This record gives sequence, C-alpha cells and structure tokens, in this order.
Amino acid sequence: MMELIYVVCSSVKEAKLIGKSLVEARLCACVNIIPGMESIYHWDGKIVEDKEVVLLVKSSEGKFDEISNRVKGLHSYDIPAIFSINSKDIEPDYRNWINAELR
Repeated sequence: MMELIYVVCSSVKEAKLIGKSLVEARLCACVNIIPGMESIYHWDGKIVEDKEVVLLVKSSEGKFDEISNRVKGLHSYDIPAIFSINSKDIEPDYRNWINAELR
C-alpha cells in the first residue's frame, strides 16, 4: 500500500530542504511542493493567518515514523502538521515505480 504524507512547511526553502533530505535517504520516491497555501488557525490564544507551503511525500506503508522523525528534525515549527493518507488504490505501474525507488 502507498502512503501519501501531508506536511505543512513555512516556506518553499524549508519544503525543498525537507523534501530533498527524504528523497536522498530513499524514505520516499518523490515529493511535491505546493506553494501559496493560506492557513487560518489558533495558536497561543490567537487566530493566526499565514501563508504556508504544502509538501506531499509519496512513500510506501510503514515509513511514516522515519519520515516524521526526519521532518521534525529539519522543520522550523514547534508542532509541524504531519499526517498520512493511506491509499490501497493506486495505478499499478506508479506503485511499482515507488517500490523500486525505495529499495
């Protein structure tokens, strides 16, 4: 099964740093960086509006803890958003490519 891990970063620079580290370590086959996200959330008793960047990490099941630990080690936030979306339905050739990259 494939895991898509959603991470929110403070900047494109941070997303590239984290993404490159994950790909180099073969913890994922690919990352997508999507700039321009606008977030509204509660933090320290206030409502905050921020521009953030989405980092989508494409990996296989069972790598979440390693990926999460690496992201936390490189991330600027005290509590970064990191969560997985499991997918049993994936195009077979693409799944094979991901699995080949993670060997």
